[in-house]
Amino acid sequence: MITVTSVEAQSRFGELIDRSQREPIEVTRRGRTVAYVVSGHDMQELADVKKRREEAARWYSQYRANVVAQPAATELTDSDIDRLVHELR
Repeated sequence: MITVTSVEAQSRFGELIDRSQREPIEVTRRGRTVAYVVSGHDMQELADVKKRREEAARWYSQYRANVVAQPAATELTDSDIDRLVHELR
């Protein structure tokens, strides 16, 4: 990944767009990262990952709510869990 200053990015924007098709470009201002220029394909992949992560978090939240809603699961002691694990082996 290449790094350019915001001033360089302004003056070479067309070149950066072309280069972003091959690799992301980091844009800095006063030594700190302020933006990235990425290809449309890379951005779509990032959006897909975000969507899958949100779906997984939603699924886990629903799963966790169902487990907690079952009174038997909340009443298990450590010795009950140990016994169940040993029975499965």
